[in-house]
Amino acid sequence: MTIPCDILVFGGTGDLALHKLLPALYHLYREGRLHPAVRIVALARSPMPRNSFQKLAERRCRAQIARSDFDEDTWGRFATRLDYFSMDAAQSADFGRLAHFLGEPGGLARIYYLATAPNLFVPIVTHLSIAGLVDSESRIVLEKPIGHSLESATAINSAIGAVFDESQVFRIDHYLGKETVQNLMALRFANALLEPVWRATQIDHVQISVCESLGVENRGAYYDRAGATRDMLQNHLLQLLCLVAMEPPAQFDAESVRDEKVKILRALKPITDQDVQDKTVRGQYSAGKIGGQEVPAYYFEKDVDNDSDTETFVAVEAHINNWRWAGVPFYLRTGKRLAKRSSQIVIQFKPVPHRLFDGDRANQLLIQLQPDERISLQMMTKTPGKGMHLEPVELNLNLAQVFGQTRRWDAYERLLLDVLEGDSTLFMRRDEVEAAWAWIDPILKGWQEHFQTPRPYHAGTNGPEQAHSLLARHGRAWHG
Repeated sequence: MTIPCDILVFGGTGDLALHKLLPALYHLYREGRLHPAVRIVALARSPMPRNSFQKLAERRCRAQIARSDFDEDTWGRFATRLDYFSMDAAQSADFGRLAHFLGEPGGLARIYYLATAPNLFVPIVTHLSIAGLVDSESRIVLEKPIGHSLESATAINSAIGAVFDESQVFRIDHYLGKETVQNLMALRFANALLEPVWRATQIDHVQISVCESLGVENRGAYYDRAGATRDMLQNHLLQLLCLVAMEPPAQFDAESVRDEKVKILRALKPITDQDVQDKTVRGQYSAGKIGGQEVPAYYFEKDVDNDSDTETFVAVEAHINNWRWAGVPFYLRTGKRLAKRSSQIVIQFKPVPHRLFDGDRANQLLIQLQPDERISLQMMTKTPGKGMHLEPVELNLNLAQVFGQTRRWDAYERLLLDVLEGDSTLFMRRDEVEAAWAWIDPILKGWQEHFQTPRPYHAGTNGPEQAHSLLARHGRAWHG
């Protein structure tokens, strides 16, 4: 069971809080993981009685929680833990009111979850400190993005570090809470079959793709300032790259794992000058069809500038300058309004030295994160009949089938439990965040200096043609 604590959610009536955090906390309560003294306080500007917030929370959580998992009695008990406090996170005086509302800690730790815009991170932390609401037992959880550049990320981290010790800071990336992502570490470090071939001598290239069929939805104002590079590449994709490429840690603890991830980020070959044009592709979706429905161009989306040059797609050819991965390209891509929703990692092995048979192809390991979580290894086998004609056959590990009716934990459930238990293994350390920005900044600068505008692609396709050329010029192609 976790520690007794107050969980205070800034932005407590936003989509993240109501669609992800509260359902995750309900499941943890249902599983008996929350201490009996835990209180969950939503903080937002709108005045609202406590019972009205509880009704809002129930309505929104019912929409997110499977009917078989929503128990009326359990929810009733869980709802008694929910409270609401109206305040403006930008106003220092409101934090004095919050301190009075919370009263003395009385042995309770305080966990602050900042489900807000990043520009509020520094004011919130500063006001918490002034109001005397931070002590050695406090913890703070930050949603990405941490800044919009290396300079801004460093400023945010410094302000947070002036109030909280690094051990108290949990920078969350929900991709790291996915079951299959953690299985990637088990796959690599617990299977002697793969360890000898997980290196440049046996692997031709690696693909990491996070493709979305949705547009910007209600995030137009934020997304138009961020774009696909800051929103996805700087965090989600680079974190996945680290898990694929990192060396085995000396032991499985937070600092050892994160030490190895930082080494990979620092070993990434900088993409500057001409390389920005040769090894990166920006794209922006135009009007098209998805699922038979017409969708507008990006610049017609709500809260997006009509002349916006923000990228909704990015593809990058990355290289890691170390002994294990020298010469192996890592192809990263992410985009919105693509043909289908899919997140996957593809490890493409090199072909056998001499091909004996018709149809012989190189082996491939596919790690799929969504929509279904599965791991498959493509092996070459003979087709029935006369002759030695080969076809690829997948050896499949479907996690849902293997573990039967066991309920799959949502990423936020796992990560929130880690926060409550004080385990920061799956969270980003300050130097990780800054090392990632140090690699991303020259790409953003290069696009600006070379006036590299986004290439158009129709909604419902697989991105701009130039992204396919990124691989095709080396005789390769994107999977799926």
